[in-house]
Amino acid sequence: MLSNTAAEYEAVINICKGLFIKKTRDYGTAWRILRPESITDQIFIKAQRIRTLEEKKVSKVDEDITSEYIGIVNYCVIAMMQLDCGPETSTELDAAEVEVIFDGKVTETRDLMFAKNHDYGEAWRDMRISSLTDLILMKILRVKQIEDNKGQTLASEGVKANYQDMLNYAVFALIKLGVQ
Repeated sequence: MLSNTAAEYEAVINICKGLFIKKTRDYGTAWRILRPESITDQIFIKAQRIRTLEEKKVSKVDEDITSEYIGIVNYCVIAMMQLDCGPETSTELDAAEVEVIFDGKVTETRDLMFAKNHDYGEAWRDMRISSLTDLILMKILRVKQIEDNKGQTLASEGVKANYQDMLNYAVFALIKLGVQ
Protein backbone atom coordinates (compact mmCIF):
# COMPACT_ATOMS: atom_id res chain seq x y z
CA MET A 1 0.00 0.00 0.00
CA LEU A 2 2.88 2.43 0.62
CA SER A 3 3.79 2.51 -3.06
CA ASN A 4 0.16 3.42 -3.81
CA THR A 5 0.36 6.20 -1.22
CA ALA A 6 3.59 7.44 -2.76
CA ALA A 7 2.04 7.64 -6.22
CA GLU A 8 -1.15 9.27 -4.94
CA TYR A 9 0.81 11.75 -2.83
CA GLU A 10 3.04 12.64 -5.78
CA ALA A 11 0.05 13.11 -8.09
CA VAL A 12 -1.63 15.50 -5.64
CA ILE A 13 1.59 17.43 -5.07
CA ASN A 14 2.11 17.78 -8.82
CA ILE A 15 -1.31 19.43 -9.13
CA CYS A 16 -0.61 21.77 -6.20
CA LYS A 17 2.86 22.60 -7.47
CA GLY A 18 1.62 23.19 -11.01
CA LEU A 19 -0.83 25.80 -9.78
CA PHE A 20 1.76 27.30 -7.43
CA ILE A 21 4.34 27.74 -10.20
CA LYS A 22 1.76 29.19 -12.61
CA LYS A 23 0.72 31.73 -9.98
CA THR A 24 4.38 32.50 -9.29
CA ARG A 25 4.84 33.26 -12.99
CA ASP A 26 1.67 35.43 -12.96
CA TYR A 27 2.23 37.29 -9.68
CA GLY A 28 5.87 36.80 -8.83
CA THR A 29 6.53 36.13 -5.17
CA ALA A 30 4.21 38.79 -3.77
CA TRP A 31 3.57 36.37 -0.88
CA ARG A 32 7.06 37.24 0.41
CA ILE A 33 5.51 40.37 1.93
CA LEU A 34 3.30 38.29 4.25
CA ARG A 35 4.23 37.95 7.88
CA PRO A 36 3.96 34.43 9.35
CA GLU A 37 0.79 35.37 11.22
CA SER A 38 -0.86 36.47 7.97
CA ILE A 39 -0.05 33.15 6.31
CA THR A 40 -1.49 31.28 9.30
CA ASP A 41 -4.66 33.36 9.02
CA GLN A 42 -4.88 32.64 5.29
CA ILE A 43 -4.72 28.89 6.00
CA PHE A 44 -7.36 29.39 8.72
CA ILE A 45 -9.69 31.13 6.25
CA LYS A 46 -9.38 28.25 3.78
CA ALA A 47 -9.89 25.55 6.43
CA GLN A 48 -12.84 27.39 7.97
CA ARG A 49 -14.44 27.71 4.52
CA ILE A 50 -14.01 23.96 3.97
CA ARG A 51 -15.69 23.28 7.30
CA THR A 52 -18.56 25.63 6.44
CA LEU A 53 -19.03 23.91 3.07
CA GLU A 54 -18.91 20.48 4.72
CA GLU A 55 -21.65 21.53 7.13
CA LYS A 56 -23.88 23.65 4.86
CA LYS A 57 -23.32 21.74 1.60
CA VAL A 58 -23.93 24.98 -0.36
CA SER A 59 -21.33 27.31 -1.87
CA LYS A 60 -22.00 30.86 -3.03
CA VAL A 61 -18.47 31.25 -4.43
CA ASP A 62 -17.22 29.32 -7.45
CA GLU A 63 -14.45 27.47 -5.58
CA ASP A 64 -14.96 24.01 -4.22
CA ILE A 65 -13.41 22.14 -1.30
CA THR A 66 -10.73 20.71 -3.57
CA SER A 67 -9.39 24.14 -4.50
CA GLU A 68 -9.34 25.15 -0.82
CA TYR A 69 -7.31 22.06 0.15
CA ILE A 70 -4.89 22.83 -2.70
CA GLY A 71 -4.62 26.35 -1.29
CA ILE A 72 -3.82 24.94 2.16
CA VAL A 73 -1.04 22.78 0.70
CA ASN A 74 0.46 25.76 -1.11
CA TYR A 75 0.13 28.18 1.81
CA CYS A 76 1.82 25.62 4.09
CA VAL A 77 4.74 25.50 1.64
CA ILE A 78 4.79 29.32 1.59
CA ALA A 79 4.83 29.35 5.40
CA MET A 80 7.80 26.98 5.52
CA MET A 81 9.61 29.05 2.87
CA GLN A 82 9.00 32.20 4.89
CA LEU A 83 10.44 30.53 8.00
CA ASP A 84 13.70 30.02 6.09
CA CYS A 85 13.70 33.29 4.14
CA GLY A 86 14.26 36.04 6.63
CA PRO A 87 13.61 39.71 5.95
CA GLU A 88 17.06 40.01 4.38
CA THR A 89 16.01 37.71 1.52
CA SER A 90 14.78 39.52 -1.57
CA THR A 91 11.02 39.92 -1.87
CA GLU A 92 11.16 38.81 -5.50
CA LEU A 93 12.48 35.30 -6.07
CA ASP A 94 12.97 33.66 -9.45
CA ALA A 95 10.29 31.09 -10.38
CA ALA A 96 12.94 28.42 -10.98
CA GLU A 97 14.43 29.06 -7.54
CA VAL A 98 10.96 28.95 -5.97
CA GLU A 99 10.32 25.60 -7.66
CA VAL A 100 13.51 24.12 -6.17
CA ILE A 101 12.62 25.41 -2.70
CA PHE A 102 9.03 24.13 -3.10
CA ASP A 103 10.34 20.67 -3.99
CA GLY A 104 12.65 20.65 -0.97
CA LYS A 105 9.88 21.58 1.47
CA VAL A 106 7.52 19.00 0.01
CA THR A 107 10.15 16.25 0.02
CA GLU A 108 10.96 16.89 3.67
CA THR A 109 7.23 16.92 4.53
CA ARG A 110 6.53 13.77 2.49
CA ASP A 111 9.37 11.96 4.27
CA LEU A 112 7.84 12.93 7.61
CA MET A 113 4.50 11.56 6.39
CA PHE A 114 6.06 8.20 5.50
CA ALA A 115 7.73 7.98 8.90
CA LYS A 116 4.41 8.69 10.64
CA ASN A 117 2.52 6.34 8.30
CA HIS A 118 4.92 3.59 9.31
CA ASP A 119 4.06 4.15 12.97
CA TYR A 120 0.32 4.83 12.52
CA GLY A 121 -0.37 2.26 9.80
CA GLU A 122 -1.98 4.74 7.40
CA ALA A 123 -4.85 5.38 9.81
CA TRP A 124 -5.77 8.46 7.74
CA ARG A 125 -7.27 6.16 5.11
CA ASP A 126 -10.03 5.22 7.57
CA MET A 127 -10.69 8.81 8.66
CA ARG A 128 -13.46 11.05 7.45
CA ILE A 129 -12.46 14.07 5.37
CA SER A 130 -14.24 16.27 7.91
CA SER A 131 -11.89 14.94 10.61
CA LEU A 132 -8.90 15.95 8.48
CA THR A 133 -10.43 19.43 8.22
CA ASP A 134 -10.83 19.56 12.00
CA LEU A 135 -7.24 18.45 12.52
CA ILE A 136 -6.05 21.23 10.22
CA LEU A 137 -8.12 23.76 12.19
CA MET A 138 -6.68 22.45 15.46
CA LYS A 139 -3.13 22.74 14.11
CA ILE A 140 -3.87 26.31 12.98
CA LEU A 141 -5.02 27.20 16.49
CA ARG A 142 -1.82 25.67 17.87
CA VAL A 143 0.30 27.72 15.46
CA LYS A 144 -1.61 30.89 16.35
CA GLN A 145 -0.93 30.24 20.05
CA ILE A 146 2.77 29.63 19.39
CA GLU A 147 2.90 32.83 17.32
CA ASP A 148 1.15 34.74 20.12
CA ASN A 149 3.78 33.31 22.49
CA LYS A 150 6.53 34.70 20.22
CA GLY A 151 7.59 31.17 19.22
CA GLN A 152 8.22 29.99 22.76
CA THR A 153 7.01 26.50 23.64
CA LEU A 154 7.50 24.41 26.76
CA ALA A 155 6.85 20.90 25.50
CA SER A 156 5.46 21.27 21.99
CA GLU A 157 6.75 20.96 18.47
CA GLY A 158 7.29 24.24 16.69
CA VAL A 159 5.33 25.91 13.93
CA LYS A 160 7.15 24.15 11.09
CA ALA A 161 6.04 20.71 12.27
CA ASN A 162 2.46 21.98 12.48
CA TYR A 163 2.64 23.35 8.92
CA GLN A 164 4.00 19.99 7.77
CA ASP A 165 1.14 18.15 9.46
CA MET A 166 -1.43 20.52 7.91
CA LEU A 167 0.11 20.02 4.48
CA ASN A 168 -0.03 16.25 4.88
CA TYR A 169 -3.64 16.31 6.16
CA ALA A 170 -4.62 18.43 3.14
CA VAL A 171 -2.90 15.97 0.78
CA PHE A 172 -4.70 13.09 2.49
CA ALA A 173 -8.03 14.89 2.01
CA LEU A 174 -7.24 15.48 -1.66
CA ILE A 175 -6.34 11.81 -2.11
CA LYS A 176 -9.62 10.81 -0.44
CA LEU A 177 -11.47 13.26 -2.72
CA GLY A 178 -9.96 11.45 -5.72
CA VAL A 179 -7.72 14.29 -6.92
CA GLN A 180 -4.99 12.95 -9.22
